[in-house]
Amino acid sequence: MEKIVEQFANLHIVKRSSEPKGPTYLLGIDTSKPAQTGKGSLVAVLCSNGSIRIYDKETLNVLREVRGHPGLLSGVKFASSHNSIYSASTDGTVKCWDARLASENPVQQFKGYPSNIFISFDISCNDHVICAGTEKVDDDALLVFWDARVNSQDLSTSRDPLGAYSETHSDDITQVRFHPSNPHMLVSGSTDGLVNVFDISADTEDDALVTTCNSISSVSSVGWSGKDSKQIYCMTHDEGFCWWDLRHLDTDEPITCLSIQDVRETVNGKEGSLDYLIGGLYHEKMDRLFVVGGTNAGKIHLMSCTTSGLMHVASLDSGHEAIVRSFCWNTQDDSLLTGGEDAQLLLWKPTPIQKTCTKKDSLKVVSSVHQRVRVHSSDSYRRRKKP
Repeated sequence: MEKIVEQFANLHIVKRSSEPKGPTYLLGIDTSKPAQTGKGSLVAVLCSNGSIRIYDKETLNVLREVRGHPGLLSGVKFASSHNSIYSASTDGTVKCWDARLASENPVQQFKGYPSNIFISFDISCNDHVICAGTEKVDDDALLVFWDARVNSQDLSTSRDPLGAYSETHSDDITQVRFHPSNPHMLVSGSTDGLVNVFDISADTEDDALVTTCNSISSVSSVGWSGKDSKQIYCMTHDEGFCWWDLRHLDTDEPITCLSIQDVRETVNGKEGSLDYLIGGLYHEKMDRLFVVGGTNAGKIHLMSCTTSGLMHVASLDSGHEAIVRSFCWNTQDDSLLTGGEDAQLLLWKPTPIQKTCTKKDSLKVVSSVHQRVRVHSSDSYRRRKKP
């Protein structure tokens, strides 16, 4: 623990992104995998103006910008094995882009069913399957799947779905995340309060559903943690946090490791206020789950997750001047990328040398992301099998 405290406390800003052409929120960040680029890592940033910006990670210079969705973007993700970037949109499509080209024409387009509005998506660790979650339309909230593999016999640029799951969520599916090493395992979260775990290698949706956990509130994000990623966690739109251990599904041990209705009430104190949660990070080297949050003034808090609760570890100040919307932490070199509503992309590294940077005025723009909070049942989780 002392090591991570020291690493986080020693982070300093080494680069700020170049001045944007107009005010925009930076809503999501992903970086290219080491095997993809020989000249250096790339950073893809999801912007509230409907574009995807590609940066050089070391210089934070904008290399190119992609605009190819008529709807609002709902995610951006690099492929694991090639120079491709995937994005999903409320226009009912997922598109694949060549990260090396500044083109408005995607390499591949994955079409949804009529009336689909995609608000979340992910691609499996082996780049074989794409899954996207939809807003609820009429009575349907779907998880839609496509085969993402390149087929030399099929040269068409448009793909139809393989199928969909329709029975396991009753409201908007706000996030989906594939397992980091098992391409068949998937976790999804919804505004219905449920967090579902699937094994998509099963023949039917009912057989695929491994377990269902209840967060008691509208889920904003989900993720995997623990050795071999056998734990899951979620955050809610009213700043709640839940953590479950899937290894206990077939035992008498409780599956719930931690459940906090409002994190803001548990961590505020001498370390300063907490206004919102940004996301979670499982640090493999330390075998520890961390939760990242922030303040409306741009301060970033790192909290360590234990079964006893969340413990404040360290804070980063003097970076952003508005709400921080996204981060990407590289545990290999301990660097951190952060993006916020001040339209800045910052690169932090554990070095005592900090280049002189001038903060920009906070930008007040209308957010394209609307958060919904709802009241749900008091059950902490629902299992398919009795303990």
